[in-house]
Amino acid sequence: MSCLNGIKVLELGQLIAGPFAAKTLADFGADIIKVETPITGDALRKWRLIKNGTSVWWQVQSRNKKSISLDLKQIEAQKIIRSLVLECDVLIENFRPGTLEEWGLDPRDLLQLNPRLIVLRISGYGQTGPYKDRPGFGVVAEAMGGLRHLTAEPGRVPVRVGVSIGDTLAALHGVIGILLALHERSTSGLGQIIDVALYEAVFNCMESLLPEYSAFGEVRQAAGSALPGIAPSNAYLCKDGAYVLIAGNGDSIFKRLMTAIGQEGMANNPEYADNTGRVKHVAHIDQIIGQWTILCGVDEVLDVLEKARVPAGKIYTAADIASDPHFIARDMILSEKQSDGTQLLVPGIVPKLSRTPGGLHRQAPSIGQDNETVLREIGITEEQIQKMYQMGVIWS
Repeated sequence: MSCLNGIKVLELGQLIAGPFAAKTLADFGADIIKVETPITGDALRKWRLIKNGTSVWWQVQSRNKKSISLDLKQIEAQKIIRSLVLECDVLIENFRPGTLEEWGLDPRDLLQLNPRLIVLRISGYGQTGPYKDRPGFGVVAEAMGGLRHLTAEPGRVPVRVGVSIGDTLAALHGVIGILLALHERSTSGLGQIIDVALYEAVFNCMESLLPEYSAFGEVRQAAGSALPGIAPSNAYLCKDGAYVLIAGNGDSIFKRLMTAIGQEGMANNPEYADNTGRVKHVAHIDQIIGQWTILCGVDEVLDVLEKARVPAGKIYTAADIASDPHFIARDMILSEKQSDGTQLLVPGIVPKLSRTPGGLHRQAPSIGQDNETVLREIGITEEQIQKMYQMGVIWS
């Protein structure tokens, strides 16, 4: 038994943010009906590396889901959505604001059909405000939310994080909203609309960025691998060319770090006893640590610091992750059998629940794989289904 068994979700989203939110719910037992564009399906099917005609990313993003293919511009397809809404607890969409309304699927009208419905709307800038009609992708949201300004070496061009972090943060905020709304519905019996903007999800994670500016006029700047105002916390080069991340910024941790690298004088220097003092001398502290790490291989550094109980780690690649015993022990590396008989490694389930854990129970579907099953469940006859195929309302 999974914790979301019995929760039915209609996913109208595409690409990343909406589908990631639905994937998270699916991992914990929610029944996801994903609506895809006919013929081509979700564009994510062709993003990045392709195996057997489909992106391996798709296998992660759409696991545990069903797929139906509808041309939502057609009136008959819109009628199907309304029928499905009567059976669903949650609807997820991440189209441009106004798109559902153009299709005659205004969430306010859908709530009239099913007052218990919870609607998650994810967009670049939200459903209101002067920017709501602008096209918004995660990379733009990361910049507007304040993240991109900080992801650079000082004086160099800001770089992207390397994954679609803005979309993922928005999806996770959306999941939080859905769970909050489900909890509230258990008392009121009523659904509601959840409005998540990508830039706001990023901004919500920017810690003290705004109050620092408000109180001190301080605009936080890019600091490369360091964490400004917290010392020492940085990446240090080792003898074998690898970098090690060391977070020695706790007062007692700093003492253990300095003792472990043979700097007892610094460990017991009252100027370095707290973070305020260490920040004043951060360049010198980083220099001393770097002079030690460059004489050792990364594994030797990690061995010394683990014994000293100092948080440290190497920078993992996909190859490191796939073979790491801790990832494996915590079921974070799962293997899925593909249609050609080969095995595909995919990320495990997060978070870990002790009594009702999530799991992998269904491979990512082909386009329209579940058309007939889903339509029959809402009372559409075989004759009607075949007619819809002929009219191009549904596709397989």
